[in-house]
Amino acid sequence: MTVGFGVRNFENLEKGLTEMFRVLKPGGTLVVLEFSQPKSAVLRGLYTFYSTKVTPFLGKLISKDKAAYTYLHESVSAFPFGKDFTAILEKQDFKIRVFVRSPLELLLWYLQKNN
Repeated sequence: MTVGFGVRNFENLEKGLTEMFRVLKPGGTLVVLEFSQPKSAVLRGLYTFYSTKVTPFLGKLISKDKAAYTYLHESVSAFPFGKDFTAILEKQDFKIRVFVRSPLELLLWYLQKNN
């Protein structure tokens, strides 16, 4: 099962993950791709500027909906990432964690295997 940039929008994260675990075949794999907050202060500053100023501005120009693009940064900022998210996955009984950070630290892959 794969989810790209959607888990952070679950109304109830733990309930959504519980449901994903329920429908995943025994031995099945869950792959989650989500945005992250860069660890580097320089990258984090650039990312914050881009996601709070540039992205909403471009979104307003292209789609006339600045709010949708402002929401993106807010949802990424509020989402538990890294070890915090893997701890939530483990609480939902997912096992065998592989955690891959992209070169610029903006994306994280979480690979979880169901028992």
